[in-house]
Amino acid sequence: MLIISATATLFIVIATALPLLKHTHWLVRGMDFPRLQIASIAMGVLIVEFIFLDLQRPITGLLIATTALCFFWQLWWILPYTLIWPKEVKATNALDPNSQLSVITANVLKTNRNSDALIDIVAAYKPDILVTLESDTWWQNRLKVLEADMPYSVKCPLDNLYGMHVYSRLPFSEEKISYLVEKDIPSIHLALELRTGDKVRMHFVHPAPPSPTENAESTERDAELITIARSIAETAQAVIVTGDLNDVAWSATTRLFRKISGLLDPRVGRGMFNTFHAAYPFLRWPLDHIFHSSHFTVKNIQRLPSMGSDHFPLFTLLVFNPAVEGSQKGLTANHVDHAQAKTVSEEKGARKQDVPTPNK
Repeated sequence: MLIISATATLFIVIATALPLLKHTHWLVRGMDFPRLQIASIAMGVLIVEFIFLDLQRPITGLLIATTALCFFWQLWWILPYTLIWPKEVKATNALDPNSQLSVITANVLKTNRNSDALIDIVAAYKPDILVTLESDTWWQNRLKVLEADMPYSVKCPLDNLYGMHVYSRLPFSEEKISYLVEKDIPSIHLALELRTGDKVRMHFVHPAPPSPTENAESTERDAELITIARSIAETAQAVIVTGDLNDVAWSATTRLFRKISGLLDPRVGRGMFNTFHAAYPFLRWPLDHIFHSSHFTVKNIQRLPSMGSDHFPLFTLLVFNPAVEGSQKGLTANHVDHAQAKTVSEEKGARKQDVPTPNK
C-alpha cells in the first residue's frame, strides 16, 4: 500500500508541477485542464493514506503533506468557479425585455448530424444570438430554417473543424471575418444593436488548442486571445467575447485575458458550467466561454442539454445596465501582466491593431 500511495502521490505532484514550468508545450498546458480531476484524485489518495498507512512513520507524514499541498494548490485555481466564491457579476431580475440579451454558444462537432437537436434547443430558448463552432456547409444548410426568426447572420463554413456561424434576431453592422493568427482559423467581429438602441461590440472566437493533433504549443491560441484582450482594453464601450476558447476558465492564459481586457466572467461564484466532454462525466471542464464588460449584469447562465456533440451548448441571459458599471470589478492587470501580454502577441506577430473594432 505504501508503494501504491507513493506512486499516486508522485503522479499528483507531476501533474500539479507541470503548469508551473510556464512552458507552452501541449503536454504542459494540458495540465491546466483537469485541475478538478487532479484535486479529486488527491483527496482520494489522502483518505487512503490516512486510513491504510502507518501515521507514525515519517514517510507517511511526508506523503500526506505533499498530497495535501497539491490538493490545496489545485483547489485554489477552481474555487472561484464554485458557489462559495463571491459573484463577480451581479445578479438581476430585470423584467424589461428591451435591455436583455441572450446568447447560445454551441460547438456542434462537425461530424455530428443531429442538427434537429440544436434547432429544437434554439426553438425552446429563443436566443437573440446563436454562434456555432465547427459548423461546415452541411450545418449551414441544416440551420437555414433558423433564418426566418434570426434574419441577420455571418457565415464562415469550413471543413477544418473551425467553421463558424452567427445567427441573430437583432440587427448588427460592421461585421468582419478575420484570421488574426492562423490563416485557416477565423474569428467573427461585429457591432450588435440592442433593442434599446445601444451598440455592443462582439467578438466570436475559436482558436486551435495545444494538442498532439493540432498545435504542438499553445502560442497560437494564446496570441489570438491576448491580442483581442489588448484591443478590448482600449475601449470604454460595451463588449462581449464568446466562443470555444479551447482553454479552461481557470488557466493562466484565460486569467491574463481577463486581466488585460477588463472583462468579467459571469461564472465566477456561480459554477464551472463544464461544457466538454459531453460523453465522459469525469473528464469535463469549461471550454465554452462568455465574457462581458461591466455594462451587463446576469439573469441566467446554464449548460443546455446534449445535442449529439462532444460539447454541451452554453446559454447566457445578460441585462444591459450601464448604471452598475462602476460597481463590478474583475481581475486587474499590473505592469508585469501588460508586458507579458505584449510578448505573447508579438511572439506570433499578432497586432492589436488588426483586431476589428466595430463601432469604435
